[in-house]
Amino acid sequence: MDAPLWIDTYAPELADLPQPEVRDRLQRTVGEPMNLLLQGPPGVGKTAAARALARAVHEDPDADLIELNVADFFGRSKKEIKNDPRFEGFLAGKSRMAKADMINHVLTESASHAPVSGAFKTILLDNAEAIREDFQQALRRVMEQHHRTTQFVFTTRQPTKLIAPIHSRCFPVPMRTPTTDEIIARLETICDAEDIAYDTDGLEFVASAADGNLREAILTAQTTAEQEGELTMQTAYETLGDIGDDEAIAAALTAARAGEFSDARGTLDDLLSDGGYDGKTLLTELLRVARSQSALDSDEIARLHKLAGAADHELSEGLDDKLHLMHLLTAWADGRTELRAMA
Repeated sequence: MDAPLWIDTYAPELADLPQPEVRDRLQRTVGEPMNLLLQGPPGVGKTAAARALARAVHEDPDADLIELNVADFFGRSKKEIKNDPRFEGFLAGKSRMAKADMINHVLTESASHAPVSGAFKTILLDNAEAIREDFQQALRRVMEQHHRTTQFVFTTRQPTKLIAPIHSRCFPVPMRTPTTDEIIARLETICDAEDIAYDTDGLEFVASAADGNLREAILTAQTTAEQEGELTMQTAYETLGDIGDDEAIAAALTAARAGEFSDARGTLDDLLSDGGYDGKTLLTELLRVARSQSALDSDEIARLHKLAGAADHELSEGLDDKLHLMHLLTAWADGRTELRAMA
């Protein structure tokens, strides 16, 4: 999809969030730094809600919202972290630091810098369930030290993975799966803004097929509109028949098999962040696409299926999806038949 993604173009403002209870809870936090825990299933709008709040509370959200996906740290090497333009200013001259010290340093420095446009800034930590417990303990101390000038917002699909001291310092904001009617209303607003012809059956079909994943519904609607020029029951049905990402998934398998793990990691990242997948769904798709690849022999496919059982268990534990899927592909490419314990 070459055009700007509708999930970005039509990112909701705080007043436009489709869940009234979430909108009301976040509205009550405007004006003072308050740590928040946004919890709910994938694709329900947790990150979008956090960004909407930042736009509401900061005159200059580009400067005073620091957005970090936990995979930016725990799924990357020291070199990748150090060369990230968001972090290189914090880590200049600190190449001898251990990875754990680098992460703590970036978080501490991010929290300690003065806000640009107001009395406080916001640090958004996406996929917080993947933060290791020892880092959560360190993060708790950072939250205590900078509670007057820094607001922490955590998004997670498994809040039980966060330690009690983090929970006790955050105002919980549960986010339920949006109803079909709520998804339809959002799609209708976007289609009107884009001047896309649609009918009620088409919107309902897309909303129902998304099964509560608002991000997936919006991406499907955009794909249908770009391919067919309208969003009707028939065009949506045709699009959903071939909307899969088989080519990209096959490319990730091929890259891993060739030892090109940076390319495989980038593809997985795109599928997880922009494609609307959660880890378990993408694992299922990886296996399905692998079975269809003539370049893979039966032994390779069998080995991938054997490794997938352990990967499925790791994904159930709630840690970073990309990290575990890359762990699977790396083990598969190395010819292993079991996943080793992760560091």
